[in-house]
Amino acid sequence: MQLKAMKQITGQIQLITGLHIGAGNEEVHIGGIDNGVIKHPHTGQPYIPGSSLKGKMRSLLEWRAGLVGESQGKPVSISLLDTLTGEKKQHAETLIRLFGAAGDTKNDAKAEEIGITRLSFWDCGLSAAWLEKVDLNNWLYTEAKSENTINRITGTADNPRQTERVPADALFDFKLGIKILDDKEHAFIETVLAGLKLLELDGIGGSGSRGYGKIKFKLDDADLQARLDTIDPFKAA
Repeated sequence: MQLKAMKQITGQIQLITGLHIGAGNEEVHIGGIDNGVIKHPHTGQPYIPGSSLKGKMRSLLEWRAGLVGESQGKPVSISLLDTLTGEKKQHAETLIRLFGAAGDTKNDAKAEEIGITRLSFWDCGLSAAWLEKVDLNNWLYTEAKSENTINRITGTADNPRQTERVPADALFDFKLGIKILDDKEHAFIETVLAGLKLLELDGIGGSGSRGYGKIKFKLDDADLQARLDTIDPFKAA
């Protein structure tokens, strides 16, 4: 097994709607934000963790391949391969090669055959162009969105709260690394593009069912962008 190439997909992530990726605050101050977003500890600027992109993309691709029920909701592992046949086994092995073996240490021989994780997701900070626009217009990095649970009988608000979001139109720098260990693995790019399209169709972060976290990728490579714009992720499964 030999590392033959390392490719990068770069560009930007544009927010179509407000984004909330939680910071896990341990305390809530009276009159303050109930649910803050994750921020860089030095600059106070929000960012998109690479782990959030990786986890959501992997989950959506596993759903697409029909593997979530097979794995009982857990990330697809090497141990699962022995229970699968046909296309499902092929899809599962591709995803393990791309995203890793999910901590499966019971099959060392198979893990050695599959090799290292191919995808590396970088944390996505706010782009320089967006930061300049924010400074020029004296905008804030985030917004506070008020929400309520409405009592169906009385029509009153039972649970008022404020959720912090990065506002729509914000731009984040995006970088994804792909390791190529075999000539056939150049075909993995189609799975990666299908995963990016699924993220666009679904969203990232919390409260997606309420319209949060809708995104658009703007890739630097014009050919890859054209392929992403036209790909049908379900035909690519």
